Amino acid sequence: MDTIYADGVANVTLIDSVVRLDLVRLTQVDRQNDKAQVQPVATVAVSLPGLLRLHDQVGKVVDELVNQGVLTRNTPEALPTAEASAAQTDKKA
Repeated sequence: MDTIYADGVANVTLIDSVVRLDLVRLTQVDRQNDKAQVQPVATVAVSLPGLLRLHDQVGKVVDELVNQGVLTRNTPEALPTAEASAAQTDKKA
């Protein structure tokens, strides 16, 4: 079995109940312009049930890393309420 290293996923598609994840590697990072060049590495194709199992397994790994203190969870910003959205619309008018 080969090991493939990837820095991330560039594209995810669903075709005929098969999810395809295009893996990429960073080849160059321009910190001044905050841009990165990526190179395709491989495509992983997995069934929908397989994707759900993958999601569950990766979630468990992330939870364990949080428990060990390796990662911290960021709390998502609160979504605007309908009242706040209406107030923003009124300000623009």
